[in-house]
Amino acid sequence: MIDRYSRESMRKIWSMQNQYQTWLDVEIAIDEAWNKQGMITDEEIKKIQDHATFDADKIAEIEKETHHDIVAFTRNVSESLGPEKRWIHYGITSTDVVDTAQALRLKQANQILRSDIETLMETIKQMALKYKDTVQIGRTHGVQAEPTTFGLKLARWYSEMKRDLKRFNEAAEGVEAGNISGAVGTYAYMPLEIEQYVCKKFGIRPQEITSQVLPRDLHAEYIATIALIGTSLENFATEVRGLQRSEIHEVEELFNKGQKGSSAMPHKRNPIGSENITGLARTLRGLITTAYENVSLWHERDISHSSAERIILPEATTLLDYMLHRFNGILSNLVVFPDRMKENMKITYGLIFSQRVMLELIEKGMSREEAYDLVQPLTAKAWDEKQQFKPLVENNKEITSKLSQAEIDEIFDYHYQIRHADEIFKRVGLE
Repeated sequence: MIDRYSRESMRKIWSMQNQYQTWLDVEIAIDEAWNKQGMITDEEIKKIQDHATFDADKIAEIEKETHHDIVAFTRNVSESLGPEKRWIHYGITSTDVVDTAQALRLKQANQILRSDIETLMETIKQMALKYKDTVQIGRTHGVQAEPTTFGLKLARWYSEMKRDLKRFNEAAEGVEAGNISGAVGTYAYMPLEIEQYVCKKFGIRPQEITSQVLPRDLHAEYIATIALIGTSLENFATEVRGLQRSEIHEVEELFNKGQKGSSAMPHKRNPIGSENITGLARTLRGLITTAYENVSLWHERDISHSSAERIILPEATTLLDYMLHRFNGILSNLVVFPDRMKENMKITYGLIFSQRVMLELIEKGMSREEAYDLVQPLTAKAWDEKQQFKPLVENNKEITSKLSQAEIDEIFDYHYQIRHADEIFKRVGLE
C-alpha cells in the first residue's frame, strides 16, 4: 500500500521485519511445546529462546539461492544458534509457520481496526445525540419527501456500524486461527498438543481441521467483511457529498485555512475527504474477487493464494484503517447548518405535508383513492404554479368540509413527523 493511504501502526504490522519476527515467535513457541513433550531439553530451549534471531537482509540474500523464503529464514535463524538449531522447524512444514504467524499479524491488525470502528461509532453516537431534534427534509430518489432529523440520519449510520462491528468480530475470529498440523494436515510428526500450546500462547484458536493450509474461505469472509465496512463508509460519505452540494448546503467538510479547492476556481470548497472514501471503497470491493478465488486450491495445498494474499491482506487492512481514521476526522469536524436545513424545507411550497393531508381525510371517512385523487391535483398546482400548498388546501371546500382550520394548521407542523425520534433512538441503543 502506498504511503499516502497508510498509517504507521499498520505499516509496521505488514513490514518484513514483523513478518520475520512473527515467524520466529511461532518457531520458538513450537519448540517450547516440544520441550513440554520432553523432546527438547530445558537447556536447549533456553538457548533457543535467548539466542535465536534473524537478519532480514541476510534472509533476502539466502532466498536468492533457495527461492524459498521459509528455508532462507530457518537457515538464517540456525546461524544464530549452536547444536540446538536442529530443533528449528522440527516436524512441521512451511505453512504451519506462515499461516499461524499470519494469524498473529492479522490479530494485531484487527486490534487496530476494532479500535477504529469503535472510535467512529462513538463519534457518530455523539453527533446523533447532538442533532437528534435538528429537523431536516428527508429525500427519496433525491427529491424532497417528508421531514426527518439529522440525528435520525446519523442514528441509521450508528446502527449500520453496530452490524459492521458484529460482522467484523466474527470474521476476525475466523482468521485468528493457528495451524500446526504438518504436511497435508495429518499431524503425522507431532501430537495435537503442539498446536494447542502455540495457539493458547498467542491467544488464537486452533483450526479444527486443515489440509496443511488454513481453509481460505475464512480469509474470503474476512476480506468481504472489510469491503462491506468500507462500503458503509462510502454510504455515509456519499450522503455528506450530497448534502454539501451548493443547491443543498446543509453540511460541509471543514475547509482549513490555506486549503485550496480548485486550481482554477478560487471559490471552490469540495468534499474531497468523502470523495476519497468513495474511491477507496471501490478499491476494497475489488479485493473480494481475489479473496474468493483463493479458496480453491489443488488437492491438499498449492501456493496460488500466497502471492495474492501478500497484497490483498495488507492492502485491505491498511486501507480500512486509513478510511476509518479519515472519515472519523471528517465527521468530528463536520460543519452543520441547521438553519439551512429549515430553509430547504420551504422550497417545495409545503408539499412535504401532502401525505398527512391525505391520511387525515381518510380518517374523516374518505376512501384512500378519493383522498389521493383530491390532494394530488392540488400538489400539482402548487408545484407547477409555484404556489404554497397550504392555502390551496384551505380554499378547497371539499377538504374544509372535512377538516377544521385548527386541524389544517396542525397538519402543516413538522413536529408530528419527528415525534418518535426518542423511541427510535432507544431502539438503536442511543440514549
